[in-house]
Amino acid sequence: MRNLKKSLVSLVIGMAVVCTAAGCGQKTEESSPQTTEKETVNESVQETSQETAGLSGNIQMVGSTSMEQMCTLLSEAYMQENQDVSVTAEYVGSTAGMEALLSGTTDIGTSSRNLTEEEKAQGAVENIVAKDGIAVVANLSVTGVENLTSSQLRDIFCGTIKNWKELGGPDMPIIVVGHEAGSGTRDPFEEILEIVGQCKYANELSGSGAVMAKVGETEGAIGYCSLALLDDSVVGLSVEGVEPTKENVQNGSYILNKTMVMATMKPIDEQNELVQDFFKFVYSEEGQKLIEDANLTPIPAE
Repeated sequence: MRNLKKSLVSLVIGMAVVCTAAGCGQKTEESSPQTTEKETVNESVQETSQETAGLSGNIQMVGSTSMEQMCTLLSEAYMQENQDVSVTAEYVGSTAGMEALLSGTTDIGTSSRNLTEEEKAQGAVENIVAKDGIAVVANLSVTGVENLTSSQLRDIFCGTIKNWKELGGPDMPIIVVGHEAGSGTRDPFEEILEIVGQCKYANELSGSGAVMAKVGETEGAIGYCSLALLDDSVVGLSVEGVEPTKENVQNGSYILNKTMVMATMKPIDEQNELVQDFFKFVYSEEGQKLIEDANLTPIPAE
């Protein structure tokens, strides 16, 4: 009997030891951290999805060749911040850009000139984003001429002055190079000098880049281009004693200048969410800095 009691006691103690080692009788609190960890992972995934779920879609721009550098900088930076957004652009001229806008084939019509009253009457809204100068450029062979008056420019482009020697330069025929009709650079240039429809162009080219290239390779040539694109392949002439610089455009002393417009059909606040956000970026501190990097003078939103 005593041996039986000892055996029973030993059995009970053994079961207790085994049960303790196996965690018998304990509450399920130890399993709760696993559940909490799983919930934490799910919450983290949800938060990440919410953070990355931004705007998506496409913004189409069509228009000014003079605005290519600016639009490229802005669109690339915007797409970098919005990975699911694509901003595409065609540089076919200001008037072509406005035609695309009015026909509904683009979101934004870029124009390096002010909109016409007719374009505004059809619903186009003039969103001015920057200001640019129009540089008068000459071939490197044109020496002895550094400054031209407005009157001299009118006579040159209208064909009254035909040789550089009449202006103190070399005995060399003047070859007048201009932009094609409808250009956002040609219109303000001719309007400011009051010579619309009177110019005697030897060449009418598409875009400031083409004009600069033609002037740069043609002895005795003169033309005009976007100041933002001016380089040392040509000579930038002063007008009325004022050099063609960004600073002189900003302070208003350089008379040949133009506006850079991102036109929309109806005001910005009536555009879709994506286009509205893009304009918010354009007018932001970062966007204004990128416009300056394109050698233009930014115009803050009104």
